[in-house]
Amino acid sequence: MGNGTLGGVQPSAAPPGPPPASRSFRVSGADAGTRLDAFLAARLCVSRAEARRLLLGGGVSLDGRPVGGGQKGTPVAEGSRVAVGRFTPPAERRPRPEPDAPLGVLGRGPGWIAVDKPAGVPVHPFREEETGCMLNRLVAREPGVVGVGEDGLRSGVVHRLDVDTSGVLIFATEEACWRRLRRAFATAAVRKRYRAIVEGRLQGEGELELALVVAQHRPARVRVARAGEERRARTTRLAWRSLEAGSAASLVEVRPRTGFLHQIRASLAQLGHPVVGDAAYGASSDAPRQMLHAAEASWRDVRASSPDPEDFRRCWADAVGGTP
Repeated sequence: MGNGTLGGVQPSAAPPGPPPASRSFRVSGADAGTRLDAFLAARLCVSRAEARRLLLGGGVSLDGRPVGGGQKGTPVAEGSRVAVGRFTPPAERRPRPEPDAPLGVLGRGPGWIAVDKPAGVPVHPFREEETGCMLNRLVAREPGVVGVGEDGLRSGVVHRLDVDTSGVLIFATEEACWRRLRRAFATAAVRKRYRAIVEGRLQGEGELELALVVAQHRPARVRVARAGEERRARTTRLAWRSLEAGSAASLVEVRPRTGFLHQIRASLAQLGHPVVGDAAYGASSDAPRQMLHAAEASWRDVRASSPDPEDFRRCWADAVGGTP
Protein backbone atom coordinates (compact mmCIF):
# COMPACT_ATOMS: atom_id res chain seq x y z
CA MET A 1 0.00 0.00 0.00
CA GLY A 2 1.25 3.43 -0.81
CA ASN A 3 -0.05 6.92 -0.61
CA GLY A 4 -1.51 8.32 -3.77
CA THR A 5 -4.04 10.71 -5.18
CA LEU A 6 -6.84 9.72 -7.48
CA GLY A 7 -6.59 12.58 -9.91
CA GLY A 8 -5.66 13.17 -13.50
CA VAL A 9 -7.82 10.28 -14.67
CA GLN A 10 -11.22 10.50 -16.26
CA PRO A 11 -13.66 9.60 -13.49
CA SER A 12 -16.82 7.68 -14.17
CA ALA A 13 -20.11 9.34 -13.48
CA ALA A 14 -22.31 7.98 -10.73
CA PRO A 15 -25.52 6.43 -12.05
CA PRO A 16 -28.36 8.96 -11.90
CA GLY A 17 -31.07 8.30 -9.36
CA PRO A 18 -34.79 8.26 -10.18
CA PRO A 19 -36.63 11.59 -10.11
CA PRO A 20 -38.21 12.52 -6.77
CA ALA A 21 -41.82 11.43 -6.39
CA SER A 22 -44.72 12.76 -4.34
CA ARG A 23 -46.20 10.60 -1.59
CA SER A 24 -49.60 10.81 0.05
CA PHE A 25 -50.92 8.89 3.09
CA ARG A 26 -54.35 8.59 4.72
CA VAL A 27 -54.26 8.41 8.53
CA SER A 28 -55.87 5.24 9.85
CA GLY A 29 -57.60 4.84 13.17
CA ALA A 30 -54.59 2.99 14.54
CA ASP A 31 -52.36 5.99 13.75
CA ALA A 32 -54.73 8.65 15.09
CA GLY A 33 -53.01 10.81 17.71
CA THR A 34 -49.49 10.00 16.49
CA ARG A 35 -47.10 12.92 16.23
CA LEU A 36 -46.72 14.20 12.68
CA ASP A 37 -42.95 13.61 12.58
CA ALA A 38 -43.35 10.06 13.92
CA PHE A 39 -46.11 9.33 11.39
CA LEU A 40 -43.91 10.53 8.54
CA ALA A 41 -40.92 8.56 9.77
CA ALA A 42 -42.93 5.35 9.91
CA ARG A 43 -44.62 5.79 6.53
CA LEU A 44 -41.46 6.85 4.68
CA CYS A 45 -39.14 4.39 6.51
CA VAL A 46 -36.79 7.18 7.60
CA SER A 47 -35.49 8.41 10.94
CA ARG A 48 -37.39 10.95 13.02
CA ALA A 49 -34.59 13.44 12.30
CA GLU A 50 -35.06 12.92 8.56
CA ALA A 51 -38.82 13.48 8.93
CA ARG A 52 -38.14 16.74 10.73
CA ARG A 53 -35.80 17.85 7.95
CA LEU A 54 -38.62 17.25 5.47
CA LEU A 55 -40.93 19.40 7.57
CA LEU A 56 -38.33 22.15 7.82
CA GLY A 57 -37.91 22.02 4.04
CA GLY A 58 -41.55 22.99 3.54
CA GLY A 59 -42.48 20.01 1.39
CA VAL A 60 -45.14 18.51 3.67
CA SER A 61 -48.87 19.29 3.82
CA LEU A 62 -51.64 18.15 6.17
CA ASP A 63 -55.10 18.07 4.63
CA GLY A 64 -53.87 20.37 1.89
CA ARG A 65 -52.31 22.95 4.20
CA PRO A 66 -48.50 23.36 4.30
CA VAL A 67 -46.90 22.43 7.63
CA GLY A 68 -43.40 23.22 8.84
CA GLY A 69 -40.89 22.22 11.46
CA GLY A 70 -42.79 24.02 14.20
CA GLN A 71 -45.67 21.58 13.77
CA LYS A 72 -43.63 18.40 14.07
CA GLY A 73 -45.49 17.41 17.26
CA THR A 74 -48.99 17.95 15.82
CA PRO A 75 -51.12 14.83 16.43
CA VAL A 76 -52.63 13.50 13.20
CA ALA A 77 -56.34 12.73 13.10
CA GLU A 78 -58.07 9.71 11.60
CA GLY A 79 -58.98 10.34 7.98
CA SER A 80 -56.50 13.18 7.52
CA ARG A 81 -54.20 13.11 4.52
CA VAL A 82 -50.47 13.78 4.84
CA ALA A 83 -48.69 14.58 1.58
CA VAL A 84 -44.97 14.83 0.89
CA GLY A 85 -43.74 16.48 -2.27
CA ARG A 86 -40.60 15.43 -4.15
CA PHE A 87 -39.48 12.67 -1.82
CA THR A 88 -36.70 10.26 -2.77
CA PRO A 89 -36.40 7.12 -0.61
CA PRO A 90 -33.02 6.90 1.19
CA ALA A 91 -31.92 3.84 -0.79
CA GLU A 92 -32.42 5.71 -4.08
CA ARG A 93 -30.55 8.87 -3.17
CA ARG A 94 -27.29 9.56 -4.95
CA PRO A 95 -24.34 11.65 -3.74
CA ARG A 96 -23.20 14.27 -6.23
CA PRO A 97 -19.77 13.35 -7.67
CA GLU A 98 -16.91 15.84 -7.26
CA PRO A 99 -14.19 14.74 -9.68
CA ASP A 100 -12.13 17.91 -9.22
CA ALA A 101 -11.75 17.51 -5.45
CA PRO A 102 -8.55 15.61 -4.51
CA LEU A 103 -8.72 12.19 -2.92
CA GLY A 104 -5.63 10.81 -1.21
CA VAL A 105 -5.61 7.00 -1.22
CA LEU A 106 -3.84 5.27 1.68
CA GLY A 107 -4.56 1.69 0.70
CA ARG A 108 -7.03 -0.58 -1.01
CA GLY A 109 -7.93 -4.23 -1.34
CA PRO A 110 -10.79 -6.52 -2.33
CA GLY A 111 -13.96 -4.65 -1.44
CA TRP A 112 -12.39 -1.74 0.46
CA ILE A 113 -10.50 1.51 0.04
CA ALA A 114 -8.84 3.70 2.69
CA VAL A 115 -8.57 7.43 2.06
CA ASP A 116 -6.90 10.34 3.85
CA LYS A 117 -9.59 12.65 5.25
CA PRO A 118 -8.56 16.29 5.66
CA ALA A 119 -9.82 18.21 8.66
CA GLY A 120 -12.97 20.19 7.94
CA VAL A 121 -14.42 17.71 5.43
CA PRO A 122 -17.52 15.67 6.46
CA VAL A 123 -17.64 11.95 5.72
CA HIS A 124 -20.93 11.91 3.80
CA PRO A 125 -23.73 14.28 2.78
CA PHE A 126 -27.18 14.45 4.36
CA ARG A 127 -28.92 15.84 1.26
CA GLU A 128 -28.50 14.98 -2.41
CA GLU A 129 -27.55 18.54 -3.31
CA GLU A 130 -24.85 18.69 -0.61
CA THR A 131 -21.23 18.56 -1.73
CA GLY A 132 -17.85 18.95 -0.05
CA CYS A 133 -17.84 15.50 1.56
CA MET A 134 -15.45 12.57 1.28
CA LEU A 135 -18.15 10.39 -0.29
CA ASN A 136 -18.66 12.97 -3.06
CA ARG A 137 -14.97 12.68 -3.90
CA LEU A 138 -14.97 8.89 -3.76
CA VAL A 139 -18.07 8.27 -5.86
CA ALA A 140 -16.57 10.32 -8.70
CA ARG A 141 -13.76 7.74 -8.95
CA GLU A 142 -15.56 4.63 -7.68
CA PRO A 143 -19.19 4.86 -8.90
CA GLY A 144 -19.78 1.23 -7.92
CA VAL A 145 -19.77 2.26 -4.26
CA VAL A 146 -23.26 3.78 -4.68
CA GLY A 147 -25.80 1.49 -3.05
CA VAL A 148 -23.31 -0.38 -0.88
CA GLY A 149 -24.41 -0.40 2.74
CA GLU A 150 -27.17 1.53 4.45
CA ASP A 151 -28.47 4.00 1.87
CA GLY A 152 -27.39 6.09 -1.08
CA LEU A 153 -26.02 9.07 0.84
CA ARG A 154 -24.05 6.80 3.18
CA SER A 155 -22.86 4.43 0.49
CA GLY A 156 -19.85 2.42 1.58
CA VAL A 157 -19.54 4.17 4.96
CA VAL A 158 -18.38 1.69 7.62
CA HIS A 159 -17.22 4.20 10.25
CA ARG A 160 -16.97 7.95 10.70
CA LEU A 161 -14.56 10.62 11.85
CA ASP A 162 -15.60 13.96 13.30
CA VAL A 163 -15.61 16.75 10.71
CA ASP A 164 -12.51 18.39 12.23
CA THR A 165 -10.61 15.13 12.79
CA SER A 166 -8.16 14.15 10.06
CA GLY A 167 -6.73 10.83 9.00
CA VAL A 168 -7.60 7.27 7.99
CA LEU A 169 -11.14 6.77 6.71
CA ILE A 170 -12.19 3.39 5.33
CA PHE A 171 -15.00 2.78 2.84
CA ALA A 172 -16.35 -0.53 1.57
CA THR A 173 -16.85 -0.84 -2.18
CA GLU A 174 -18.63 -4.22 -2.05
CA GLU A 175 -21.63 -5.26 0.03
CA ALA A 176 -20.10 -8.39 1.58
CA CYS A 177 -17.01 -6.46 2.66
CA TRP A 178 -19.22 -3.68 4.05
CA ARG A 179 -20.99 -6.17 6.30
CA ARG A 180 -17.73 -7.65 7.56
CA LEU A 181 -16.18 -4.25 8.23
CA ARG A 182 -19.28 -2.87 9.93
CA ARG A 183 -19.27 -5.80 12.30
CA ALA A 184 -15.54 -5.40 12.91
CA PHE A 185 -15.95 -1.74 13.84
CA ALA A 186 -19.09 -2.43 15.91
CA THR A 187 -17.33 -5.12 17.95
CA ALA A 188 -14.13 -3.06 18.38
CA ALA A 189 -12.14 -5.65 16.41
CA VAL A 190 -10.49 -2.90 14.36
CA ARG A 191 -7.25 -1.66 15.90
CA LYS A 192 -7.12 2.13 15.80
CA ARG A 193 -4.34 4.52 16.72
CA TYR A 194 -4.81 8.27 17.07
CA ARG A 195 -2.38 11.10 17.71
CA ALA A 196 -3.50 14.14 19.67
CA ILE A 197 -1.99 17.38 20.88
CA VAL A 198 -3.41 18.11 24.31
CA GLU A 199 -3.23 21.05 26.65
CA GLY A 200 -0.82 20.94 29.57
CA ARG A 201 2.07 18.71 30.52
CA LEU A 202 0.96 15.07 30.36
CA GLN A 203 3.50 12.34 31.06
CA GLY A 204 3.42 8.59 31.38
CA GLU A 205 0.66 6.32 30.17
CA GLY A 206 -2.58 4.82 31.36
CA GLU A 207 -6.02 3.47 30.62
CA LEU A 208 -9.26 5.32 31.09
CA GLU A 209 -12.78 3.90 31.43
CA LEU A 210 -15.77 6.24 31.42
CA ALA A 211 -19.54 5.88 31.23
CA LEU A 212 -20.64 8.47 28.67
CA VAL A 213 -24.05 9.72 27.55
CA VAL A 214 -25.06 11.96 24.67
CA ALA A 215 -25.75 15.36 26.20
CA GLN A 216 -27.01 17.05 23.04
CA HIS A 217 -27.35 16.29 19.35
CA ARG A 218 -26.93 19.63 17.55
CA PRO A 219 -24.10 20.28 17.91
CA ALA A 220 -23.22 16.83 19.20
CA ARG A 221 -21.70 16.61 22.66
CA VAL A 222 -21.23 13.89 25.26
CA ARG A 223 -20.55 13.94 29.00
CA VAL A 224 -19.90 11.59 31.89
CA ALA A 225 -23.09 9.86 33.05
CA ARG A 226 -24.69 11.01 36.27
CA ALA A 227 -26.39 8.94 38.93
CA GLY A 228 -29.54 7.37 37.53
CA GLU A 229 -28.36 7.49 33.91
CA GLU A 230 -26.74 4.06 33.87
CA ARG A 231 -29.28 2.54 31.48
CA ARG A 232 -28.53 4.98 28.69
CA ALA A 233 -24.81 5.29 29.37
CA ARG A 234 -22.13 3.69 27.21
CA THR A 235 -18.99 2.32 28.86
CA THR A 236 -15.94 3.49 26.90
CA ARG A 237 -12.31 2.46 27.23
CA LEU A 238 -9.07 3.75 25.81
CA ALA A 239 -5.35 3.54 26.41
CA TRP A 240 -3.16 6.63 26.18
CA ARG A 241 0.59 7.17 26.10
CA SER A 242 2.52 10.42 26.23
CA LEU A 243 4.99 10.66 23.35
CA GLU A 244 6.45 14.05 24.24
CA ALA A 245 5.52 16.45 27.01
CA GLY A 246 6.08 20.17 26.73
CA SER A 247 5.36 22.80 29.34
CA ALA A 248 2.11 23.98 27.74
CA ALA A 249 1.12 21.05 25.50
CA SER A 250 1.84 17.36 25.03
CA LEU A 251 1.83 14.93 22.12
CA VAL A 252 -0.20 11.83 22.97
CA GLU A 253 -0.95 8.50 21.30
CA VAL A 254 -4.43 7.11 21.94
CA ARG A 255 -5.72 3.60 21.27
CA PRO A 256 -9.48 3.37 21.77
CA ARG A 257 -10.79 -0.01 22.93
CA THR A 258 -14.40 0.94 22.17
CA GLY A 259 -16.07 3.24 19.67
CA PHE A 260 -18.43 6.01 20.76
CA LEU A 261 -19.23 9.58 19.77
CA HIS A 262 -16.42 11.97 20.81
CA GLN A 263 -14.98 9.28 23.06
CA ILE A 264 -11.34 10.36 22.74
CA ARG A 265 -12.07 14.06 23.04
CA ALA A 266 -14.32 13.68 26.10
CA SER A 267 -11.94 11.22 27.79
CA LEU A 268 -8.87 13.42 27.41
CA ALA A 269 -10.84 16.39 28.71
CA GLN A 270 -11.93 14.33 31.71
CA LEU A 271 -8.26 13.51 32.27
CA GLY A 272 -7.67 17.25 32.56
CA HIS A 273 -5.93 17.60 29.20
CA PRO A 274 -8.44 18.54 26.48
CA VAL A 275 -7.39 18.29 22.85
CA VAL A 276 -5.88 21.57 21.68
CA GLY A 277 -8.46 23.52 19.68
CA ASP A 278 -11.43 21.56 21.04
CA ALA A 279 -13.56 24.31 22.56
CA ALA A 280 -16.52 21.91 22.97
CA TYR A 281 -14.63 20.07 25.72
CA GLY A 282 -12.86 22.92 27.41
CA ALA A 283 -9.75 23.71 25.41
CA SER A 284 -8.72 27.36 25.61
CA SER A 285 -6.36 27.32 22.61
CA ASP A 286 -7.07 29.38 19.50
CA ALA A 287 -6.00 26.54 17.17
CA PRO A 288 -8.12 26.41 13.99
CA ARG A 289 -9.48 22.94 14.79
CA GLN A 290 -9.22 20.11 17.30
CA MET A 291 -5.77 18.57 16.95
CA LEU A 292 -6.84 14.94 16.69
CA HIS A 293 -5.55 12.71 13.90
CA ALA A 294 -6.56 9.12 13.02
CA ALA A 295 -3.10 7.78 12.29
CA GLU A 296 -3.76 4.09 11.73
CA ALA A 297 -6.51 1.48 11.38
CA SER A 298 -6.10 -2.24 10.81
CA TRP A 299 -8.18 -5.42 10.78
CA ARG A 300 -7.04 -8.62 9.12
CA ASP A 301 -5.85 -7.63 5.63
CA VAL A 302 -7.34 -4.13 5.88
CA ARG A 303 -4.52 -1.79 6.89
CA ALA A 304 -3.87 1.90 6.37
CA SER A 305 -1.86 4.65 8.01
CA SER A 306 -1.78 8.42 7.59
CA PRO A 307 1.11 10.78 8.38
CA ASP A 308 0.52 13.87 10.48
CA PRO A 309 -1.00 16.62 8.30
CA GLU A 310 0.71 19.96 7.95
CA ASP A 311 -1.56 21.87 10.35
CA PHE A 312 -0.98 19.23 13.03
CA ARG A 313 2.80 19.38 12.61
CA ARG A 314 2.76 23.17 12.64
CA CYS A 315 0.64 23.27 15.79
CA TRP A 316 3.02 20.95 17.61
CA ALA A 317 6.05 22.88 16.41
CA ASP A 318 4.50 26.11 17.69
CA ALA A 319 3.74 24.45 21.02
CA VAL A 320 7.36 23.43 21.57
CA GLY A 321 8.90 26.43 19.84
CA GLY A 322 10.44 24.51 16.94
CA THR A 323 9.83 24.05 13.23
CA PRO A 324 7.44 21.55 11.62
